Amino acid sequence: MTSAAGTRAYRRLSVEERRRQLLDAALSLFAQRAPEEVALDDVAEAAGVSRPLVYRYFPGGKQQLYEAALRSAAHELEQCFAEPQDGPLTRRLSRALDRYLAFVDEHDAGFSALLQGGSVVETSRTTAIVDEVRRSAAEHILAHLGTEDPGPRLRMTVRMWITAVEAASLIWLDEEKQPPLDELRDWLVEQFVMALAATATRDERAAEVVRYALSLETSDGPLGALVRRMLPLAGDAAHLL
Repeated sequence: MTSAAGTRAYRRLSVEERRRQLLDAALSLFAQRAPEEVALDDVAEAAGVSRPLVYRYFPGGKQQLYEAALRSAAHELEQCFAEPQDGPLTRRLSRALDRYLAFVDEHDAGFSALLQGGSVVETSRTTAIVDEVRRSAAEHILAHLGTEDPGPRLRMTVRMWITAVEAASLIWLDEEKQPPLDELRDWLVEQFVMALAATATRDERAAEVVRYALSLETSDGPLGALVRRMLPLAGDAAHLL
């Protein structure tokens, strides 16, 4: 009776539902272990299906399954930066980073393997998938800055910050997830603000963006807190003026 019930449950799943089930199982495993440590049998066992069934949906084997799981994870990461373009910029970035860092926290081992490379299943296609996440994040952030023609310096500033976010996330995992996520998020937002300010001193387009962004900020927001913490340091540097 149990076997018949299991067969009926299996047949009730549509092609898309079964494929989604296999991808979810793979993503869960890749979140816990590096890709080369996950066997196709592990995915089949986690999904409660047979190995031949996995091959039916992913005839390319582990490589095809990994790339499909990676695309699914990449889509989720891209959506982290999809934020309504209203309110203070620092609030928007904080909400985006909350989602991004939650993904890092949940997929720690898989996230490390994804960004650090060196996996036996890494190919030009998987590298392109990761690069697309970075490009998408950059475009989302530039849209939040409210400029259609950012210029090379501002675009470089955004791309450098995305690289810093990735590096900080990996270091955070190496440091046993310290400092707390909310502190890491605030620090990364502050890093972006300071990088924007430095670029604004050299680039008029960036200066316009900073002026616009400042007009949206509030005294009780992240930028207000940063300014208050910096005031004592500004006094110490008065002799440089």
